[in-house]
Amino acid sequence: MVRKRRSDVPGGGESSESHETGGGRGGVQRPPQQQQQQQQQQQGGGRGWVPQRGGYGGRGGGGAPRGGMAPQQSYGGPPEYYQQGRGTQQYPRGGGQPQRRGGIGGRGAPSSGPSRPPVPELYQATETPHQPVPYGRPSETYSEAGSSSQPPEPTTHQVTQQFEQLAVQPEASATQAIQPASSKSMRFPLRPGKGSNGTRCIVKANHFFAELPDKDLHQYDVSITPEVASRGVNRAVMEQLVKLYRESHLGKRLPAYDGRKSLYTAGPLPFVQKDFKITLTDDDDGTGGARRERDFKVVIKLAARADLHHLGMFLQGRQADAPQEALQVLDIVLRELPTSRYCPVGRSFYSPHLGRRQPLGEGLESWRGFYQSIRPTQMGLSLNIDMSSTAFIEPLPVIEFVCQLLNRDISSRPLSDADRVKIKKALRGVKVEVTHRGNMRRKYRISGLTSQATRELTFPVDDRGTMKAVVEYFRETYGFVIQHTQLPCLQVGNTQRPNYLPMEVCKIVEGQRYSKRLNERQITALLKVTCQRPQEREGDILQTVRHNAYGDDPYAKEFGIKISEKLAQVEARILPAPWLKYHDTGREKDCLPQVGQWNMMNKKMVNGGTVNNWICINFSRNVQDSVARGFCSELAQMCHISGMSFNPNPVLPPVSARPDQVERVLKTRFHDAMTKLQPHGRELDLLIVILPDNNGSLYGDLKRICETDLGIVSQCCLTKHVFKMSKQYLANVSLKINVKVGGRNTVLVDAISRRIPLVSDRPTIIFGADVTHPHPGEDSSPSIAAVVASQDWPEITKYAGLVSAQAHRQELIQDLYKTWQDPARGTVTGGMIKELLISFRRATGQKPQRIIFYRDGVSEGQFYQVLLFELDAIRKACASLEPNYQPPVTFVVVQKRHHTRLFANNHRDRNAVDRSGNILPGTVVDSKICHPTEFDFYLCSHAGIQGTSRPAHYHVLWDENNFTADALQSLTNNLCYTYARCTRSVSIVPPAYYAHLAAFRARFYMEPETSDSGSVTSAPTNRGGAGAVGRSTRAPGAGAAVRPLPALKENVKRVMFYC
Repeated sequence: MVRKRRSDVPGGGESSESHETGGGRGGVQRPPQQQQQQQQQQQGGGRGWVPQRGGYGGRGGGGAPRGGMAPQQSYGGPPEYYQQGRGTQQYPRGGGQPQRRGGIGGRGAPSSGPSRPPVPELYQATETPHQPVPYGRPSETYSEAGSSSQPPEPTTHQVTQQFEQLAVQPEASATQAIQPASSKSMRFPLRPGKGSNGTRCIVKANHFFAELPDKDLHQYDVSITPEVASRGVNRAVMEQLVKLYRESHLGKRLPAYDGRKSLYTAGPLPFVQKDFKITLTDDDDGTGGARRERDFKVVIKLAARADLHHLGMFLQGRQADAPQEALQVLDIVLRELPTSRYCPVGRSFYSPHLGRRQPLGEGLESWRGFYQSIRPTQMGLSLNIDMSSTAFIEPLPVIEFVCQLLNRDISSRPLSDADRVKIKKALRGVKVEVTHRGNMRRKYRISGLTSQATRELTFPVDDRGTMKAVVEYFRETYGFVIQHTQLPCLQVGNTQRPNYLPMEVCKIVEGQRYSKRLNERQITALLKVTCQRPQEREGDILQTVRHNAYGDDPYAKEFGIKISEKLAQVEARILPAPWLKYHDTGREKDCLPQVGQWNMMNKKMVNGGTVNNWICINFSRNVQDSVARGFCSELAQMCHISGMSFNPNPVLPPVSARPDQVERVLKTRFHDAMTKLQPHGRELDLLIVILPDNNGSLYGDLKRICETDLGIVSQCCLTKHVFKMSKQYLANVSLKINVKVGGRNTVLVDAISRRIPLVSDRPTIIFGADVTHPHPGEDSSPSIAAVVASQDWPEITKYAGLVSAQAHRQELIQDLYKTWQDPARGTVTGGMIKELLISFRRATGQKPQRIIFYRDGVSEGQFYQVLLFELDAIRKACASLEPNYQPPVTFVVVQKRHHTRLFANNHRDRNAVDRSGNILPGTVVDSKICHPTEFDFYLCSHAGIQGTSRPAHYHVLWDENNFTADALQSLTNNLCYTYARCTRSVSIVPPAYYAHLAAFRARFYMEPETSDSGSVTSAPTNRGGAGAVGRSTRAPGAGAAVRPLPALKENVKRVMFYC
């Protein structure tokens, strides 16, 4: 469940400036070193990027790459050898600037904390012609200074050293003139026209046209003293002020208020500044006593006129920047009424009256609501409305809540320590009202639990330190006899002067959203509530719009905003599915998917991997050894039928083991297998593991040990599947095993016949990147970044993955490019991009001459920061491999967390919907509801299964490859059919999906008990000792170092271990 939230920009962090070498061994500036390199170059000992290996990832040692050609000539040597290399981008020397498009260049957005050094201007790389290379033959056109004889192959260690000696020379890197400019001076690419591929159709979108008002908007600053943290109190003060003074001092205007410091009006107020005195009176508590009154001083002062003219210009595409202030005003105006009626959470509104409440278990319930946001689009302003549900805490008496939380009667036996921790976690920060004082329902916020039971608690009643027991105090003061004296009390108020309240006199206040992590059962229950068929969802959205009656909304009327009650009708196109290639020995050699799916019947994997040596470990009590043997034999058979070379006999017979012995058993069994294999120079290819259906932290522990300790890929199978042994299941597992051992399941026919625009014409690498953040409520564990990159060209189906831990909730990927000081070698460069570029070169014998970077999970507010920081890192990584090596980059953000939904124009038209009632896979929209001027599109690339499909939103932030709309939309859609784990097209482009899987996998290296849905099934364990992999030791907030993840083993990195 947990994915992105906006995170702050870091202060400090990696310096973004070019690093000169520290003059250590091999620094580029030392002439003797250059002469030595030159001699080596002439003798044919070329210092290349990487040693050339045959095959993929170095399996099979040296020898010729695919196609039987001799190994690729290495290129390397001193900088002067690269200046005119044909495969590299050239820039004018002497400060002349490379070509630009649209005034690009800029500097990072202001960061919180210490300021960041200026980011170099980002230039568009220039295109250079590339002669296509016959399939399978490495290009020989890169370095003109290479010798004609084939160089001997350097060892990996030598190459690594040579690489690290190649520092970035400031004048040679592409990022020359470092001029600070505002980040806003950097433009995202304009839309290169609309796409035309595919079958045209009409779809409906949950966007409602909003007429732009022609009012004269004014903004006023508001200060309320004494200051209160609660927006609710601020709103109550303002509501009172408007009630009292609207007709007089406010000149009959109805202002819209954001609950903090800003007030907006449609036209000027009759003053520039004015002070008001407002009194708020507490509700009648029923005791007949005097009601508490609070006085506030409110100062309203003219701040600015909000400009709607520029918003109009922006919507017409005549101005590039979205006027955020004007949009914000309109948003606040339209939120004013629902805020008073419902419970606002972020951009959504919830209420127990908007649909029936559903219990989620453990004291939680779901409330229905709607999301509302005003967006600038090509059709003008649009109001995006969607249905939503979220978890609220049930307004129960605290005792009842605790019983539900622990799922037992709490009076029967005392609370354990684990119970107390669970109660404290669930109740901290929750508001309760007291029930023992008649109608006087004072509200308090819970800060913790007492360590002692209620019967043992005493507190001082006067300054002399006279102590009184809580039980006695309640009996004497309120005539209330506490029943559950064995339970702890709730601590309310601040910790300096704690207030004790027995649980039984407290009831949870209604309308508090539960923001912490839900467990598996609660997630399932919530999904059941939110899962709606498209037609039903569309009906609910329309009903919500009618119910909100924007036409009668006094605020919308005041500001002249008119909202349509009809869903926007949008032109769409359905892109065709691509042909997929399977092996020629299968009955079906290729396949055209139908409605986003196909199967493996009569097909063999295009490149079946080899599993000669494997073992099986069974951690499930219910599975007998004979059953395990039978299962493994069926699985081996299925892998064989699907086209793999799979030895039917394991190295050792299956062994059963206890889950708590996972580490010992894995290592012993691995060691026993290796003892048998090593004398024959053989390796263990695969571990098959049978797990109990509920396995707690076992899965995570196992993956951590296999991938970071033993260096082996594993395939886990749950007990229920082992017993069922369905063909479909075995076929799916064989797809996963094949890519884990370095095979390919299928490739695009267009890829191998070199027909993909801007990918097939020259070596292209496709990256996917994602950052997963810890769950809300975990305030210290690090975020995890993952980057994957394609390792084959022209096929683009194999992706190697790297992972790294970084500061808590940091969205920018810190390890894309790194430099550090080595005592022996001076400044050393590295990072994820550099490592993946080297491994691409090692696997294909080619240097990438194009980079396509799909970046997942960035919110709109962070586009600039992410682009500036990460594009700069890509540039530096390239330059660190070779001066002037700057392949053109296309940077695309992939978003799934948005609220745009597309519906068929006619739900009854069988040709317009799939079996789930959703729009057809391949539906792309790039007009009307998209950005007024920038290059973005919505693509629904998958067939729905249940609920309403969510299209992915792709937004191009940088494009030096000059993609047309058709080229990028088709490439993206076609890639969605190459996902390795199933025979369906998937909803987001596979590189981004793989990065997400890899990041999630890496969380197990730290927190082994997190499952893919993001919930925890058992308490975190912290392993001490050398190489401990417990939680990160980083304190929240501090710039403390994050404990790095344990390193992946080299042979694991090269394959798709995360599948």
